[in-house]
Amino acid sequence: MRSIWKGAISFGLVTIPVKLYSATEQKDVSFHQVHREDGGRIRYKRVCTVDGEEVAYADIAKGYELPTGDMVVLTDDDFADLPLSSSRRIDVLQFTPVEQIDPIYFAKSYFLEPDAQGAKPYVLLRDALERSGQVAIVKVALRQRESLATLRVRDGIFVLETMLWPDEVRTADFPFLDEDIDLRPQELKMAESLIETMVGDFDPGEYKDAYREALQEVIDAKVAGREVIQAEAPAEAGPAVDLMAALRASVDAAKREREGVQKKKAEPKKKTRKTA
Repeated sequence: MRSIWKGAISFGLVTIPVKLYSATEQKDVSFHQVHREDGGRIRYKRVCTVDGEEVAYADIAKGYELPTGDMVVLTDDDFADLPLSSSRRIDVLQFTPVEQIDPIYFAKSYFLEPDAQGAKPYVLLRDALERSGQVAIVKVALRQRESLATLRVRDGIFVLETMLWPDEVRTADFPFLDEDIDLRPQELKMAESLIETMVGDFDPGEYKDAYREALQEVIDAKVAGREVIQAEAPAEAGPAVDLMAALRASVDAAKREREGVQKKKAEPKKKTRKTA
């Protein structure tokens, strides 16, 4: 991994120099826009809407449009003069139980690695934070954007989770929330039974991106010149007419699936015979 930022954790009078790395990566099949006839790549030109001329990247600035339609042009110097006090620091503001933070605020995850001279204070803060059962609320500026973030420990490494500001989280305002929907006790009990039947320890390794795998197979088939056979999409079930019957059937199906998984796990693994 390549570090994308260097700075320091500022914890009271303690300064811990660190390097920052992206902790996640989006796995996807990427495409280019091409000409259908010959596969040639499609290129776009940056053209000014005023004079119609193509503009070099070096001559492009950021513009803020006013309600009147007028444009305020900002230069790099304008951004450089902004007061980002945390431009190279991760300022610890307070410590908070993690359950008090709604996951909707989390934006992106980063790993923090200590510089050689910062290893001891890094481990000290890491162990103390882990023993406290708290997470640190911090402020950090990345790519000219200041964010709140949390600092927590995962597998012996500090993980920085940037957060959205409160005014960036939308309010869930939907009509059905104001409706008086009557639920029968039997329906609620059956729904709770379904939840209990499907309870299990979360193992991310048990899940996979079936769409991405199928898409890659289509691409591989194209490359190999094979005929691509498209699988039929499963029929989508409509809304349940009898909610109680649907819940009961779901509980039964979940139980059968759970029993099948447990039976498969309990079966002894077949030993493969080695060939000379």
